Amino acid sequence: MNKACVDANVILRFLLNDPLPMAQEAATLFQAVANGQLILLVDDLIVAEMVWVLKSFYKQDVVTIATTLRDFLLQDGIETADKPTVLHALTLFETKNVDFVDALLAARMMNKGMATVFSFDRHFDRLPLIQQITPGDVASFVAS
Repeated sequence: MNKACVDANVILRFLLNDPLPMAQEAATLFQAVANGQLILLVDDLIVAEMVWVLKSFYKQDVVTIATTLRDFLLQDGIETADKPTVLHALTLFETKNVDFVDALLAARMMNKGMATVFSFDRHFDRLPLIQQITPGDVASFVAS
């Protein structure tokens, strides 16, 4: 089976059906995937880029973004390096009011059994099982 990577702009053209000529080309690609002729690899960075574009440029709400991308990633013929982690990150993004990249970091940390992140972002406090520590508090962390 042939495998290839796909860029965010192709997926977005397909999902948004805009602009039409590019959307039609993208639809041809995804029809080949649906027909089982091709497997497309979607890197985590591509998912992050799509979240950013859908939220910042298209002003879509987090529920719409998470649902759309979750449905897309769950299609046959679409692979990611760690689909369960990306899907978990989309859920955290959707339900905990955090940026997707931070949600992805938290999901990866949880998979590794890690609980502490050094960050200035207080929104990590919204994520289950994650403890945010400011870099200036490193002494208390290493002493524990």
